[in-house]
Amino acid sequence: MVFGTFDILHLGHVDLFLQAKKYAEQLIVVVARDERVKKIKGKAPIHSEEERRILLGHIDCVDEAILGDESDVYNVIVEKKPDIIALGYDQTVFVDKLEEVVSSNTLHTKVVRLKPYKAEKYKSGIIKEVIHSQL
Repeated sequence: MVFGTFDILHLGHVDLFLQAKKYAEQLIVVVARDERVKKIKGKAPIHSEEERRILLGHIDCVDEAILGDESDVYNVIVEKKPDIIALGYDQTVFVDKLEEVVSSNTLHTKVVRLKPYKAEKYKSGIIKEVIHSQL
């Protein structure tokens, strides 16, 4: 299982999915809800949560793309009981309580940190800056 906004899909995301897929037979991608993105990033995503979910569902290595829970981001972990949660190399949001949620729900979920893929080029913030500078 991986989590993210995935608003501007790029090769860094694809590499994240491929790395995560090596850990399990099924890859579930949890897409951040629009309201959660607004709270975290201070602005709405370019694409709606449903558009992002549909797009991710068309990537071959993604077995299931689902929307995150609206009230508690950790509910999806308790519901789906993933064997592995794969975090992006720079992922910091909602990871502070991850181990606590896993242990308090007696899950046997392992948390792994994935490696970056050309982080100087394939990072959403960098790509958005380039796009805005060209407008």
